Amino acid sequence: MSMAGTSPVLTPRKTLLGALSALSVVLIWASWLISTRHSVGSGLGPLDLSLLRYGIPALVLAPVWWRTGLFPKGAMGPLVLMILGSGAPFFQLVAFGMRHTPASAAGVLLPGLMPLAVAVIGMTVLGERPDRLRKLGMAAILAGGAMLLLGNTGPAGLGWISFTILPLGACLWAVYTHAFRRSGLDAFEGAALVCVWSTILNIAALPFFGTHFLTAPVGEIALQTLTQGIMSGLIATLLYGAAVRALGGTQAAAYTAITPVAAAIGGALLLAEPLGPVTIAAAVVTGLGVLLSTGLLSRSGNPGP
Repeated sequence: MSMAGTSPVLTPRKTLLGALSALSVVLIWASWLISTRHSVGSGLGPLDLSLLRYGIPALVLAPVWWRTGLFPKGAMGPLVLMILGSGAPFFQLVAFGMRHTPASAAGVLLPGLMPLAVAVIGMTVLGERPDRLRKLGMAAILAGGAMLLLGNTGPAGLGWISFTILPLGACLWAVYTHAFRRSGLDAFEGAALVCVWSTILNIAALPFFGTHFLTAPVGEIALQTLTQGIMSGLIATLLYGAAVRALGGTQAAAYTAITPVAAAIGGALLLAEPLGPVTIAAAVVTGLGVLLSTGLLSRSGNPGP
């Protein structure tokens, strides 16, 4: 996620538009979790979903990556990390983890842990020093994950795949975040290049893994085209950029605190997943931790991940 370097001057209109944009992004992210969870066990496979997720934005943003070229000068190192952290490799890893994880728990273990992973890499690799409130947010995120772990032990609970693969996905996204911030690319250029290179990787994988597009139900293909390609792959990227321009990066990132709760509620309503008190509490605690970890409430106003 890109972060704005300076705080914009907020007006009521800009605040309203920015808030609506950010809230829409959160709902799309939650829908993406639910949609991916729904489809990994149905007619479409992970490669099919990845083709939709990156192929549609790659086509729409073709003028952007055509202008920059596939090998942008001075940005290839960060771009490789960006593709690994948010492109096709990231998607395949997350799809594998989602096969074994309810959307409610995935909301905590993936987007809930992303800001923590960003902060840990920033501290250990880049020498960043978060303030007390951001450290408290990181502790809350860890507490939310621990609550989910303790509440889902036993034969019927989550397995090791959920607690290793999805946090690894959060770490990959953190790598993408730091790489993007140092790439010199703007939001459209970064999104376009990640999507086109991911599409190239997906097409290269087709002879080895095949596709289910010819046998999957038409309704399923239409649903995933909407949620994966248009909503998550394209619209969420544009709306998040609008939120950052209107609110600034820190306040826009603060809205991600809602994602774990939205994913938990959506999983219960749309996928009939059990929603126990431990899962609800873990989602709320993680969401509060994400809010604190952004730095929005810090006196120094340092932007969060």
